[in-house]
Amino acid sequence: MIEKPYLLFLGDAPDQLAAKVAQGINDWRPGHSVGQFRLPGCGADLGIADLSLAEAREAGAKTLVIGVANRGGVFSQAWKTVLLEALEMGFDLASGLHNLLRDDPDLAAAARANGRKLHDVRVPQVQYPIANGRKRAGKRCLAVGTDCSVGKMYTALAMDAEMARRGLKSTFRATGQTGILITGEGVPLDAVVADFMAGAVEWLTPDNDDDHWDMIEGQGSLFHVSYSGVTMALIHGGQPDALILCHEPTRRHMRGLPGYAPPSLEQLRDLVLPIARVANPRAQVVGVSVNTKALSEDEARDYLARVEERMGLPAVDPFRHGAGRLVDALEGI
Repeated sequence: MIEKPYLLFLGDAPDQLAAKVAQGINDWRPGHSVGQFRLPGCGADLGIADLSLAEAREAGAKTLVIGVANRGGVFSQAWKTVLLEALEMGFDLASGLHNLLRDDPDLAAAARANGRKLHDVRVPQVQYPIANGRKRAGKRCLAVGTDCSVGKMYTALAMDAEMARRGLKSTFRATGQTGILITGEGVPLDAVVADFMAGAVEWLTPDNDDDHWDMIEGQGSLFHVSYSGVTMALIHGGQPDALILCHEPTRRHMRGLPGYAPPSLEQLRDLVLPIARVANPRAQVVGVSVNTKALSEDEARDYLARVEERMGLPAVDPFRHGAGRLVDALEGI
């Protein structure tokens, strides 16, 4: 159990997107954190209190959460001084990076010396099975994206929250470090051995009531040459009945890949649907989720209207305008 409240560590994140772990925690569980800690030159800001380690301890913070998701999942030497000081001051540490806290000898020694805990949430805790493709009871919705970091997790969380408001049966299924830190459980899918990824998704979304929906957090993109494998595992292991296409309209190239242009929503629809129907022949694309954060309100509504007319599907920004129409689209499936 990771003790709350948190101090969110943004380090020297170059931009807001690099701090997506902290952003997600702050957006969906704002009461879990007392503030943020930023190093000089940090390009991200959650708009909450900037606190020193001492100020955060005084405010009751128990765990310093590394809120940065950088390419490759490493933490720099510049961070290490802060992490060691935090341990000495009585903080536990939590991280979703591929570089594990427990594997750093200095951090491990400091944790032992100070009686503190190191939480590496990107470490699988279960021996997952190989996928068998058996059709499971219940229903499943998967968010798939034109790129990484376009709003797949926010879409699933927003739809789950709307389902709860309506008194419907729904469970958000976290598959990445941010979702796990928000909800306290899930599968760190990109840390699972490749042969077992689809099986891990089957394990995460077991048989359920016929009217129960699993809202599965999407990862990567079928069009992202670095991370397409984890997306494929979610599609086949999740056997989604409903697919939500997720897009960020101001993206000029794939995240971390300057030489690759993002695909269109039509390209995503036309690629993902036959792949999904391998495992679930009745899979349907039912809606479009657009991250309009970079657009004004008028620009956002105009863009959504054009997408909806073009695609013939409800197009919304579920975080900005609510997920009601996406949940409406699940009726009858």
